[in-house]
Amino acid sequence: MGIKIEQLSKRYGNLSVLKKISLHFGQNGVIGLLGPNGAGKTTLMKILTGYLSQWDGEVTIDGYDLKKDLKKIQPQVGYLPENNPLYTEMYVKEYLQFIGQLNGLKNPPIEEVIEKTGLSTQATKKIGLLSKGFKQRVGLAAALLHDPKYLILDEPTTGLDPNQMIEIRKLIEDLGKEKIVFLSTHVLQEVEAMCESVVILHEGEVVLNQSLAELQSDQDQIIIVSFDYRVENVALGRISRLKSVVNTFDFEYELTFESQEDMRPMVFDFAHDNGLKILSLQQKNENLEKRFNALTKRN
Repeated sequence: MGIKIEQLSKRYGNLSVLKKISLHFGQNGVIGLLGPNGAGKTTLMKILTGYLSQWDGEVTIDGYDLKKDLKKIQPQVGYLPENNPLYTEMYVKEYLQFIGQLNGLKNPPIEEVIEKTGLSTQATKKIGLLSKGFKQRVGLAAALLHDPKYLILDEPTTGLDPNQMIEIRKLIEDLGKEKIVFLSTHVLQEVEAMCESVVILHEGEVVLNQSLAELQSDQDQIIIVSFDYRVENVALGRISRLKSVVNTFDFEYELTFESQEDMRPMVFDFAHDNGLKILSLQQKNENLEKRFNALTKRN
């Protein structure tokens, strides 16, 4: 049945943090939650987890009232806060066993979650000795241990190196195939890489709630690609329906196409035919960046 938020408001004294916001979400998919600092993102997440109980409006999750049926709802929600608090002196398996006990699980699926989050090689290590990327995986594993339908992630890729970021992105994408994942982030590229839809909050109000497909429908397609060698713009210009080429940095190029069809296969074919390796490839949603800037300008 999903999540229904109706006229949700939250105040801290005289400060209005959320102002009668209404949102509806289904059973699966990754939803990007964007907004500048102070927009209300973290407050909304804390309300959905049940951490904050004093608010106005109505929130139902799978048909249950968040205020009246909190004990029925909380087992369906997993939460990874931005600071990812962990007991660093505990071993990974020991910590997950502890979290399982806190959740009242008689036989927590520790091995299954460890495998899903890519922690198999780290399972017998102390958490304090892990890299930031693996610590994030431990936090995700703890949030997934009780198999929630809804996963709330607050800045899950903060502080990760590029390789760690790619790995965590892939994991979140996979989770979105079977769960609703709320992804709070300041990074627009994160939304473009992982999300089906985006919600933008500004000064406590929803200023955009739209699918990425709709945002992309009225714009040129922009693809950013990095090769292992420099390529002449003239050579790239032979790719079908290419409108313009910009060499943005070293071997990185921004390709603009006059087409809504996914042109990445054409770029792959070009690289193959010319003996090139593609080091990175992503679509750039210029419209999302423009809309975000326009909607979140301070009055």
